[in-house]
Amino acid sequence: MVPTPKDTLFAVNQIHEDFVFSERVVEVFDDMLDRSIPFYQEVIKGTARLLDIFLHKNDTVIDLGCATGTTLLQLARLLPDKGLQFTGIDNSPAMLHKARMKAEMFSKQDQVAFINQDITEVDQPEAGAFLLNYTLQFIRPLKREGFIHRLFDNLRPGGVLILSEKKISHDPLLNRKYIDIYHQFKLERGYSELEIAKKREALENILIPFSIEENRELLLKAGCTSVETFFQWFNFVSFIAIKPE
Repeated sequence: MVPTPKDTLFAVNQIHEDFVFSERVVEVFDDMLDRSIPFYQEVIKGTARLLDIFLHKNDTVIDLGCATGTTLLQLARLLPDKGLQFTGIDNSPAMLHKARMKAEMFSKQDQVAFINQDITEVDQPEAGAFLLNYTLQFIRPLKREGFIHRLFDNLRPGGVLILSEKKISHDPLLNRKYIDIYHQFKLERGYSELEIAKKREALENILIPFSIEENRELLLKAGCTSVETFFQWFNFVSFIAIKPE
């Protein structure tokens, strides 16, 4: 396996820009995910267990904001016997180029496909599952309700939506302490104080998290009848939402 380049994007003082999914980011993105998202691989494994329960043979799984395809390739490995088809959608050609290369490297190109598209314009009727992993938080808040409704309409009856997000707490003390704990998590994974501060500055205007209650309300208003968290680590949370049969 080709080694993943280490994320050092914010290791210098010269960077003063909002975070964008540029080719520089793509090159180190897999390392960034592994070192920045708590229990990243465990959430994928938990997602696989849920999909194994709720999906039908030959269902389609759509990963919105699929980036370099890591989640779909892991799911294809973990769920080899369900005949699932996996589609990743992203608006970054650089991300998708790397995703296709990885699919070919792991001989999954016949099972995993990638589409260059704005995820808010998705049109995948009768999908078995939509995955939104750390993606909704980058969509402007005023557009989120309509987007989630669109996903609900595209799901087949009994289909599922998996949503993983950074979250805020409306309790100011807990919110601050959770951020401090996450800060320590990143230090333990080799990021410096400078890198953490610069990345937070770069993300400040484009990553807007909701609370658990606000995300749950979005899913319920769209029509999902079962909405539950299946993972939480301080200020990170994952939901499953089910469209009624």
